[in-house]
Amino acid sequence: MGTVSHDAINQFKALMDQVEEPLKRAYQNVHQGYHAETLARFLKAREWNLIKAHKMLVDCLHWRVQNEIDNILTKPIIPADLYRAVRDSQLIGMSGYSREGLPVFAHGVGLSTFDKASVHYYVQSHIQINEYRDRIVLPTASKKYGRPITTCVKVLDMTGLKLSALNQIKLMTIISTIDDMNYPEKTNTYYIVNAPYIFSACWKVVKPLLQERTRKKVQVLSGNGRDELLKIMDAASLPHFCKREGSGSSRHSEYANENCFSLDHPFHQQLYNYIKQQSLVSEPTQPIKQGSVHVDLPEPAAEGTEIVKTIESEMHKLENGNGLSGSLDGLKINDNSDYRTTHCP
Repeated sequence: MGTVSHDAINQFKALMDQVEEPLKRAYQNVHQGYHAETLARFLKAREWNLIKAHKMLVDCLHWRVQNEIDNILTKPIIPADLYRAVRDSQLIGMSGYSREGLPVFAHGVGLSTFDKASVHYYVQSHIQINEYRDRIVLPTASKKYGRPITTCVKVLDMTGLKLSALNQIKLMTIISTIDDMNYPEKTNTYYIVNAPYIFSACWKVVKPLLQERTRKKVQVLSGNGRDELLKIMDAASLPHFCKREGSGSSRHSEYANENCFSLDHPFHQQLYNYIKQQSLVSEPTQPIKQGSVHVDLPEPAAEGTEIVKTIESEMHKLENGNGLSGSLDGLKINDNSDYRTTHCP
């Protein structure tokens, strides 16, 4: 990190020292003691423009206060059957750690349906996973490895990607925009596996629309990516859909506790139990409330809207031109600087 970067971070820190409650308390939940790394993330997201980065972070803090994000880990999705339905249709999980100590998050892009609950439950669950990652998983990893670990790696499984995913593109754009505005630069690398045959057609169209630093984060691997991923993580940390030769379904695994998307997986059990315990701590004499948490849903940025329109046009062109009625030959990326698939955070 050069002198200019250090100077920008120091100036940024001085500005943030001036914020008052309740923003100051919200900021503590954002940085978790890692001020420099947090400020650097927001600066990177705004091309090291201090004024824009400061506005982005302050806007993020206002969003957290207005939507009570600091309390979202005290609001479990109940009953458990409803949460299981969310997990079965919003395929995301944590499979382990890279050899550098970065958490490995897996996303079942192609097989997520988002058809078992309202949009508010999916948004709530997505934010809860983000917050649990940032407040529990990353600080724990930092202590274990003796250095700041503030980012993760993501493995995106494209198995089963279909044109019908366009039906959820509005919801996915909302989730993506929440991440871009409030959780920037949290992903070190995106690994794409089990990509469909003509995946490259849309990638060629989308790639030039992205900023360079985002393009450098995306790696499209051959097949299920097993051999390449084993270079950065042990076999035990591979997502279940990367452990077998060939692609196959990533929705189910032979053993439920190996499927990192399943509520039965240790990560989701720990997450769900943590949220339930926190709800009892915050309101020990009150029954746990049912119903979803309503978070203000942002409008997508102009750049993200342009990319979505480009992908939709390209997919319909491929479908009509090649008769591929069952294939979704593309993905949606919002760059702020995170890579986003049509469904992924």
